[in-house]
Amino acid sequence: MTTIDPRVSATSTTSPADTGTAGSARTRLEGRAKVTGEARYAADHPIENLAHGSLVLSTVAHGRITSIGDEAVLGMPGVLTVLHHGNAPRLNPEAGIFGPDPGLQLLQDDRVRYVGHPVALVVAKTPEQARAAADALEVTYEAEPHDSEFRADHPAEYAPEGAGTVDKGDVDAETDGAAAVVEQTYSTPEEHHTAMEPHASMARWEDGRLEVVDANQGSYLVAQILVKLFDLAPESVRVRSEHVGGGFGSKAAGPQLVLAVMAATLTQRPVRVVLTRPQVFAVTSLRSATEQRVRLAADADGRMRAIDHESRSFTSTIKEFVELGTELTGVMYASEAIRTRTRVVPLNVPSPGWMRAPGAAPGSFALESAMDELAERLDIDPVELRLRNEPSVGPVSGTPFSSRRLVDCLEQGASRFGWWQRDPRPGVRRDGRWLLGTGVAAGSFGAGPMPSTAAITAEADGTYEVRITAADIGTGARTALSQVAAEALEVPLEAVRIRIADSDFGPAFLAGGSRGTESWSFAIIEAARALQKKLAAGEQAPVTARADTTELIGARKQLERHSFSSQFAEVAVDVTSGEVRVRRLLGMFAVGRIINPLTARSQFAGGMIMGLSMALHEEGVRDATGRQANANLAGYHIAAHADVPEIKVDWVDDPDEDNPSGVKGVGEVGIVGTAAAIANAVRHATGVRHRNLPISLDRVLNAAG
Repeated sequence: MTTIDPRVSATSTTSPADTGTAGSARTRLEGRAKVTGEARYAADHPIENLAHGSLVLSTVAHGRITSIGDEAVLGMPGVLTVLHHGNAPRLNPEAGIFGPDPGLQLLQDDRVRYVGHPVALVVAKTPEQARAAADALEVTYEAEPHDSEFRADHPAEYAPEGAGTVDKGDVDAETDGAAAVVEQTYSTPEEHHTAMEPHASMARWEDGRLEVVDANQGSYLVAQILVKLFDLAPESVRVRSEHVGGGFGSKAAGPQLVLAVMAATLTQRPVRVVLTRPQVFAVTSLRSATEQRVRLAADADGRMRAIDHESRSFTSTIKEFVELGTELTGVMYASEAIRTRTRVVPLNVPSPGWMRAPGAAPGSFALESAMDELAERLDIDPVELRLRNEPSVGPVSGTPFSSRRLVDCLEQGASRFGWWQRDPRPGVRRDGRWLLGTGVAAGSFGAGPMPSTAAITAEADGTYEVRITAADIGTGARTALSQVAAEALEVPLEAVRIRIADSDFGPAFLAGGSRGTESWSFAIIEAARALQKKLAAGEQAPVTARADTTELIGARKQLERHSFSSQFAEVAVDVTSGEVRVRRLLGMFAVGRIINPLTARSQFAGGMIMGLSMALHEEGVRDATGRQANANLAGYHIAAHADVPEIKVDWVDDPDEDNPSGVKGVGEVGIVGTAAAIANAVRHATGVRHRNLPISLDRVLNAAG
């Protein structure tokens, strides 16, 4: 029997019976295997003659290695080798996911670029021996001046080429003639993915082929990176990643994977590398801190005349990554003039990367907080202000939307939340020592399928096997894709077997950008159609059909493709203790067709919880040495079970008619706007506006004092 947390519910959506067809609620196919321990993650597979690697990380933020005392460590029990820049295999500098990635060039020189930069890997017969030897390895450095402090007036700040720049109309002229203008600066801190499963990889050579078991979000893409990185033949690399315990954007080709392959190549035996929790914080990607200036100008009736949004974030000195905080600014609201600018600051820190709703999560905090401030200035209800500025086409592009039901999300959400009954005056509602307030925000995230391939075999026994290099990182993708296949083949779900996350199955997009299920379902439906044609032509089972959606996707017409959301929050604030409690969250979504309401609801609620955590808890802190001072789950606070309130989730009917599955994307839009809704609710409760996240105890106390 399925048990749903009573705090996470749909307000009115009804689901078909649990038949397994697309659109019906279905428990995860692998659910029992996961809760019983049968499912094996990357660190769980039993491998004969397995050796273990333990990373050694830099203790300085900038400089060069002068010596590595590996001779003493090589004599320790069980130690097989120590990899470092003096003996590591040479790597192809052109390798990367979407172009060359200097972050993959591990142990290639004596340079150190941040605290936690991998400088060596100790390989031993047991994990304990590897860890002990890694702790004992003495590395000396010649330290150089470093810079790890993010600030808006940084002299090295620059505008990244071709990123985050929009110019529509004359922002300054429109502002001069406006009835109301809001101009404020908002900030979000460094944030970390903190997936439950630590990053882990096992590599071995078998019959001239590199076999990898890895925790990643796209096995085919990872295999292609290894092919290029180590100059291997494409057919000589196989990457599998059947079960992944969360990713949120951090699990691509990680340092543990590159080092495991290096070690397996040198030792000629299987090697597994599993990061410790502090190492996960130190060497994997993160969300950059941002500082964002937003200027909004409107007429007296609330019609927007100008939107001006400038976002700054940090990148590393190793490679450029831009947190595009302005990305959704050109999508959300109609305005006579829109201008966006993006700046980055290179620092001696780990390289930032994709984290759930990159750009949109921090960007929505700034934009939707500013919208709330503008509503106050105009004395217009915040929901009404958003409704009055609903665009008919892309506000910048002028291109039609594939579908856009944000108005429905706002109106239905407001009705179900009880928004229209609220007293708009701040600081007037109380429950004993608690001040109560409500807030709203809207959100969006990009959609659109990416090219993928799939194969389906009709077996002689009447069953069907689907093979696709999809990734299930805890989203329920395995189950949803099985439902898509069953519907397309017009057979019961029990007749479908699905195999995923094996690079041998061919090219497929990764689990990222909320485009995984959208892309994979497209390929599966096309493969099902091709198979049905073969069977109708009289071909006898077993028979296989394959599909590649590259040409079909390339031929689609240009449209603005997005998912949309509205978020409503009620908070209670004790200004004497600084405590903020979120009492209610409601999210309304327009995200295309929902394949599995059960797992989709979990994804929405998970994103909203992550947004709550962003609003009130999460903050990576670096000390003067460049080291993260809270690189563990004791110091880096995330929302715990007791922090999670009643969460209601619902959606409007919004199929993408230009996609055979009707799917858009679910995974990321849930976090977009949540932090702003909570911050706006805190303002309503206390009368104090918090423009810097997280809204921590000390910030509430300082504001009250």
